[in-house]
Amino acid sequence: MTTHHPRLSIILPARNEAESLGALLAEIRGLHPEAELVVIDDGSTDATARVAADAGARVVRHPYNMGNGAAIKSGARAAKGEILVCMDADGQHSPEDIAPLLARLDDGFDMVVGARQKGSQASMGRGLANGFYNRFASLMVGQRIEDLTSGFRAVRADKFREFLYLLPNGFSYPTTVTMSFFRAGYPVAYVPIHAGKRIGKSHLRPIRDGIRFLLIIFKVGTLYSPLKVFVPIAAIQGTLGLGYYIHTYFMTGRLTLGTIFMLSSALTIFLIGLVSEQITQLMYRGTSRSTDVR
Repeated sequence: MTTHHPRLSIILPARNEAESLGALLAEIRGLHPEAELVVIDDGSTDATARVAADAGARVVRHPYNMGNGAAIKSGARAAKGEILVCMDADGQHSPEDIAPLLARLDDGFDMVVGARQKGSQASMGRGLANGFYNRFASLMVGQRIEDLTSGFRAVRADKFREFLYLLPNGFSYPTTVTMSFFRAGYPVAYVPIHAGKRIGKSHLRPIRDGIRFLLIIFKVGTLYSPLKVFVPIAAIQGTLGLGYYIHTYFMTGRLTLGTIFMLSSALTIFLIGLVSEQITQLMYRGTSRSTDVR
């Protein structure tokens, strides 16, 4: 018996999204009747699972809230399609934007990300933070990154699954997978989208998620090229150490403990970066081989 594997699977992580899910799934089904719809019920306490099942979606249930990234990973493992589309279930992402993502994917890209444009529904603080992340990540990879944290993307399933073990369980999975694709040499493209206002209550927490977004900056560096982060820090520390040595030598004529500390810490920071770079190389060794084959 032959099992049919649809070419397209649309993955929607959902937690207490019964209010928006039914209409969203109906709209997706109208635009992409051939697609497999996979809804991950991430520990919902409302009728999310029932609404999804009634709409004809395949439902994967988490016994408790495991996080947005964990839901995406569950969906990627369960999906049967060759192409995966990940989008929010809260109404922010328009099903009409799926087609442009797929069209760009057909141009030879392995992942296409929906880049939120000005005017999308987001707070000023989040907009400024996202702009900073995009510029920093672009500097790291040497290519323009238009939206580092967008959760709306189309990706080739086999490539995406290579990085499941790296993805965190929280909201920062888009950052990790984007930098992983760049690090592995898989082509990434961006398509402009407009993100609407979500239906229902947001699951983001300003203080907790503000700290998390700050940590994204360090994750970007360590995921892509740790030496690009550690070498400048070590250079600044070493320069300060040499400057302090020159100052104290002319003032007291001796080498101080402060100078020794600053210079040794600069060397330590550099060595940490060097070891991190080697670990990163090992992490992506398998994917680099598959890229060479292509």
